[in-house]
Amino acid sequence: MAKRRPVKKKPARGAATQPPTVDAPMRIIGGRLKNKKIEYSGDTRTRPMKERVREAVFNLIGPAIKGKVAIDLFSGTGALGLEAISRGAVEAHLIERHVPTSKLIRDNAEALEISDLITIYAHNSFMWVKKELDKVARTPWVVFICPPYDFFVSRWEEMEKQMITLLETAPPESILIVEFDDQFDAASLPDVENWDVRVYYPARVGIYRLPAVEDDS
Repeated sequence: MAKRRPVKKKPARGAATQPPTVDAPMRIIGGRLKNKKIEYSGDTRTRPMKERVREAVFNLIGPAIKGKVAIDLFSGTGALGLEAISRGAVEAHLIERHVPTSKLIRDNAEALEISDLITIYAHNSFMWVKKELDKVARTPWVVFICPPYDFFVSRWEEMEKQMITLLETAPPESILIVEFDDQFDAASLPDVENWDVRVYYPARVGIYRLPAVEDDS
């Protein structure tokens, strides 16, 4: 895959520099756990995907979520992995390096009575992909890559390598979802022509669907 350096865009004059506000209280939007509450600490190190964006993402995925293994690499509140289980994912791997936040995800999973379907890793997601990815079931995945927005600039080499590894490793029919903002030029995404990029200001969401294996018979 051709490599391209990301372009850091300057925010528009007068644009807010504070992180976007978080919908409160947080909740599961759809599926069998619809409207169940998700506890959120409010920690500024966590940037939950806004509810309207999460709803749009799962609407785009649609019933394809059913039967897949969910992987949430920068879990934060765990809302994406929990929502995936609610909508039919068979299991979820949630990676969140901040230990108190990972404990809160565990509490939410217990409250929702889905602890048996959730594995939580208090781990750096870049190292997790290197060391743990090959242990995940080869059932098709749905992978959420929603780090702090600045990672697409300050840690771009790691982000790019992580995405390329996932694209090369994921089973057929897997789906990758990446969230970024206008600091990052979507043209820098690996295999860029195969991403479906949508804008939900200030967020941008890219969706990549790996094809099914062709039947030669």
